[in-house]
Amino acid sequence: MQGDRRQLAAVMLTDMVGFSSLAQRHEALALDLARELESLTRVAVESRGGRAVKSLGDGLLVEFANALDAVTCALEVHDALRTRNSTKGGEEVVVRIGVHLGDVVHRDGDIFGDAVNLVSRIEPHAPAGGVCISRQVYDQVRNKLEATFRSIGEPPLKNIDEPIQLFVVTPVTGPGRPGPGPRASGGEELRRIVVLPFANISPDPQDEYFADGMTEELIEKLAHVKGLRVIARTTAMHYKDSSMTAMEIGRTLNVGLVLEASVRKAAGRVRITAQLIETGTEEHLWSSRYDRELDDIFAIQDDISDSIATAITEHAVSLGDALELSAPSSEGDTANMEAYTDFLQGRELYRRRLSESSMRRALELFESAVERDPAFARARVGVADSLMWLGGEGYAPYVDSNERAKRELSKALATNESIAEAHSSLSGMLLSLGDDTGSAREARRAIELNPSFSDPYRWLAQIEAGRGHIDEAVRLLEEAYALDPLDINVIAFLGRAYFYAGRVAKALDFWQRTEPMVEFRVNQHRSEYYLSRQDYVLAERGIATMERLRPGNFWNTMLRGVLAARTGDDDGARDSIASLEVAGDDGAVATFLRGFVHFALGEMEEFWECMDRSLEMHSLPLLELMYSPLLEDLRADPRFHDLLRRQREQRIDD
Repeated sequence: MQGDRRQLAAVMLTDMVGFSSLAQRHEALALDLARELESLTRVAVESRGGRAVKSLGDGLLVEFANALDAVTCALEVHDALRTRNSTKGGEEVVVRIGVHLGDVVHRDGDIFGDAVNLVSRIEPHAPAGGVCISRQVYDQVRNKLEATFRSIGEPPLKNIDEPIQLFVVTPVTGPGRPGPGPRASGGEELRRIVVLPFANISPDPQDEYFADGMTEELIEKLAHVKGLRVIARTTAMHYKDSSMTAMEIGRTLNVGLVLEASVRKAAGRVRITAQLIETGTEEHLWSSRYDRELDDIFAIQDDISDSIATAITEHAVSLGDALELSAPSSEGDTANMEAYTDFLQGRELYRRRLSESSMRRALELFESAVERDPAFARARVGVADSLMWLGGEGYAPYVDSNERAKRELSKALATNESIAEAHSSLSGMLLSLGDDTGSAREARRAIELNPSFSDPYRWLAQIEAGRGHIDEAVRLLEEAYALDPLDINVIAFLGRAYFYAGRVAKALDFWQRTEPMVEFRVNQHRSEYYLSRQDYVLAERGIATMERLRPGNFWNTMLRGVLAARTGDDDGARDSIASLEVAGDDGAVATFLRGFVHFALGEMEEFWECMDRSLEMHSLPLLELMYSPLLEDLRADPRFHDLLRRQREQRIDD
């Protein structure tokens, strides 16, 4: 036995994403893919002079003489996997890789020590298909690689007391498409900005709505700056009262610029202090203070957006990047301060959407703003959105609410055609009414007016998925997610789109990361996945979580019935059908869900009856019918294609 030998080494650890869940449903396939991954990794390791220390089943522990070879090898592994996944059918292979530089102890061909312990804690912080490195590695390679380095701070590492700063590495060049992320200075990241919620330092705490309104107004203004991409307000407002620093938020959101500001409103005057910071260098690019009469608030907004656009342009040019940024034209759609105040208060209530009563109050405030200024087009959009929400949630007659909302949107656009929110809201309404062509037209106009608005991308994704273009739907949803990564509607749709597009490893990883934000929907879609894989233990676990979160929800009942049918419990499945029948003809969702349980029982006549009834009620579950693995056998039936034909004709006729 040789004695222990200690030396400095760069340690790399790989881990296959989704291996455990794949092994539970298809052990042989999981092992084959793990062997394929190990072979591919060993080739990259040997080409960089590394040594594969040992196999860990679904990964490798590797050592290198230096950090540069280790990180280069990690990036090459990802490049090779991207090539493999794009050219080979079946399950994708995706890995996380961690790299650390430190002391290792050699013993009998194996390595031990702090560096090995640390890399095992660092690797889980890598994104799926990504590389995470320690500060020690970053210091060695940051000026030697064509790559971006995004700090993710000092996350807690299990059983490690000393904090360690970690970085995610993304290649700038190479066959793989780089993900978003700010460079240290200059370049595309200067086009991405987040406006943090304005701090309210007014004497009256009730003026909080005013500070939030100013935040959203400035986001809206900057979204019209040509060449600038602005993080949407849903995500930006999430960081209100956050303990994170501006730099930490900027790096979390992969933006190059952060705007933070405060507002003080008192005695008919307002003071706004704002500063613009570059995330990569922490350089303060611009700052200013505004003291104005309160009725000059629209001029202040124009001043700030003009100044920021100018500051970004000048800074980019100084770094050699000629960005074509231009400030928006000043088109305030009201000069009535009382109407504007009602609008801000209504929008704050609508943003939160807490209850029926709060939404009715939002509607009243928007209506008051319109009454004070009938030409206030954005207030009419607020009226329309509130009406559609109340109708959609069953708190007001659905048809009447939508008809009035459509009239309000028409008036808003007749007054000011350049309101992106009006076009987007109309797009969503037309989509629900079956007018795909009109919906797509309005969504594209909304994006043209405001490229940083995420909702239109979601409407277009739904249209493309319904046309059979699921990969295009994924691309559109990824764009929406980049703009608004905390929008729960985008998150829920994107995870399901990955699943329906066959990108299972991506879906599983995405669901795991986003489960805290959309726990019910993640468990709904993941339970559907486990049922399709006949993993009834994990399906049961997901359904139980759904039942705990939302007792009595129709989707719980359906999935519980499908699970019962697939495990031979026909009585349990029929109990689910009976529960769904209680909703009667008024339950459009319950009708098609009842059909899914009939399908699981093999009762095809009853299934088709439910689908025909759903078609009559304009509630046909198109995406599930086209893509869900639970209904895969259905698609060879001529009645399926006839159903889709009738659905298309119905949408055209309507």
